[in-house]
Amino acid sequence: MKVNETMRIGVSARTGGVFAGLRSAFRHFNRRNLALAGCAALLGACQVIPKTETVSTGPAVATPTPEPSATALPSDSARHRIALLVPMGGPTGEVGQSLANATTMALIDTNRNNLRITTYDTSAGAGEAARKAIADGNKLILGPLLAANIPAVQAAARPAGVTAISFSNDVSAASADVLLMGHIPEQAIERTMRYARENGSNAFAALVPDGDYGERTYAAMRRALNAFGGNLIAVERYSRGNTSVISAAQRLRAGGGYDTVLIADGPRAAIQAAPEIKRDGAEGTRLLGTALWSGEASLTRAPAVEGAIFSAVSDARFQRFADSYESRFGGKPYRIATLGYDAVLLTLRMAQDWEVGDDFPRADLYGRTFIGVDGAFRFQSNGVAERALEVRKVTGGTVIAVENAPSSF
Repeated sequence: MKVNETMRIGVSARTGGVFAGLRSAFRHFNRRNLALAGCAALLGACQVIPKTETVSTGPAVATPTPEPSATALPSDSARHRIALLVPMGGPTGEVGQSLANATTMALIDTNRNNLRITTYDTSAGAGEAARKAIADGNKLILGPLLAANIPAVQAAARPAGVTAISFSNDVSAASADVLLMGHIPEQAIERTMRYARENGSNAFAALVPDGDYGERTYAAMRRALNAFGGNLIAVERYSRGNTSVISAAQRLRAGGGYDTVLIADGPRAAIQAAPEIKRDGAEGTRLLGTALWSGEASLTRAPAVEGAIFSAVSDARFQRFADSYESRFGGKPYRIATLGYDAVLLTLRMAQDWEVGDDFPRADLYGRTFIGVDGAFRFQSNGVAERALEVRKVTGGTVIAVENAPSSF
C-alpha cells in the first residue's frame, strides 16, 4: 500500500476562482452555519504539482492495531491529521485520484495550514489502509469511496474511536461512526415527486430496472407517495442492457390510467421509453427522471423527453470548479470529485472548534449546515447527508432549473 501525503504548497500568483465564487453564499450564514471562515482567492491558471511524500509498507498485518512503521510521517502538533482513503489503482483508481486532487485543490484555495491530509490507497485492501491511517495518528477518515469497503474500514476505526465520512451513496452502509456524504438517489426522487405533486400530478406509474438502483428508487417513490399523496397505478420492471425497457413501456401504456411516469433509470432508458409512453393520445404524460440524468445533453435532443423533470445537486459552481481543476491537473475531474473538495471545507469548518490531537467532534456535525461546490448539506441523525437539490426541466433543447436548490434547511 502506498501512502501519499498532500503538503502545504506555497505560491505567489492568485486570482479569483471556485472558492471565491462561494463567498456570496457564505455571507448569508452566521458563524455557526458557515462552511468555512475567511474566503481565500484561488491560484492563477498555472498548473500546480503537489509536493508529495511516498512511504512504502510491507504486506498486510493481521493484528488490528499495528504499531506505526519506522517510515511513518512525523507527528505535527499544529495540524489536524486527516486520512483520505480512496483507491489509487484498479478499476476505480482514476476516480480516487480525482478525489485526491480535489482535496489538494481545496487546501490551496482556502490557504489554510491547519490540516495535514494523507492519502491511503484502498485498492490493495481498505481494512489495512484504515489500520495504517489510525496507527499513523489520523483522527478523521475521509472515505472510503465504495460501500463495499465500509465494513472493513469500520472494523478498524470503531475500536479506535475514529470517525469516517464516506463518499458512498448507499444509505444502508451508514452508521453512527461511518457517515455518508455522497449524492443519495432516493433524495432526488423524493424532491422530484414532491414537485410533481405540487404541480398537478396525481396518478403515477413507474418503469423500474432490475437491480439495487431500481429497487432503491422505487422504494423512494413509494415513500414520497405516502408523504405527499398521489396514487400508484402501475409498475413495469425490465432488465437493463437490452431493449426490454421499450417492451415495459408498451405494457405500461396499454394499461393507462396515469398522468405521470417515473423512469427510474439513466438517460438512455428514458430516450428509448419516452416515445412509447407518449404515443397514441398520451402525449401530455409527464415524465420524471433520476439524478442520473444530470449533465446528459442527449436528453435535450430527444423530442419525446420534452417537459420531463428531475432533481440533482446544483451545477451552478461546478463549471468553475472543473475549469480550475483542469488548469492544475491537466484533465477533467470526475463529477464526484466535488465531494473531496467539500469534505475539506467541512473539515476546516469543524476545525474552528476542534483542538489538535483531540478526537474528531462528531456530535457537533449534527444541526449544522455546510456549504460547498455542490450547495448546502447537513448530516441527519442516521449519518446520511441531506442535500439541497434543485428541480430541472428538459425544455426547448436545453435543461433549466424550474425550482432552485434552497440555500439552507
